[in-house]
Amino acid sequence: MEKYHRNKKFINQPKFQGGIPALKAFIAKHLTYPEKALKAKIEGTVKLRYTINHKGLVTEAQTLSSLGHGCNEEAIRLVKLLKFEVPKNRGVKVQFHRTINIHFRLPKKKIIKKKVETPKKVIQYTVKPAKSPEKSYSYTIKF
Repeated sequence: MEKYHRNKKFINQPKFQGGIPALKAFIAKHLTYPEKALKAKIEGTVKLRYTINHKGLVTEAQTLSSLGHGCNEEAIRLVKLLKFEVPKNRGVKVQFHRTINIHFRLPKKKIIKKKVETPKKVIQYTVKPAKSPEKSYSYTIKF
């Protein structure tokens, strides 16, 4: 006779497909630095509290700590793009609340190394013997 095993968790939590590394990659891919923050050279972290509905969609997002200069709005826009997998919870429609930190770091300036072409040097020698000026020859050396 087989034993019936109950699920130890009464309510299953929603998960982002791919886990935390995929969540970080999604944020890094879709984050656009606001122009106001770039001009003011603002860096920091925006802390958000968001609500996930029973379908796995983010319905609400509130800032708990803000940076201003458009970073708060960008963080809220980014969190509202998230979609979670919500397992069935015994037929109960549950809302989940989570917090997340969105980090805004100024992009590093890329140093572009240009290949400097040195001008080609050409040295040309013309040798004319003193005895017969018609018989002359020349050397051309290129560097």
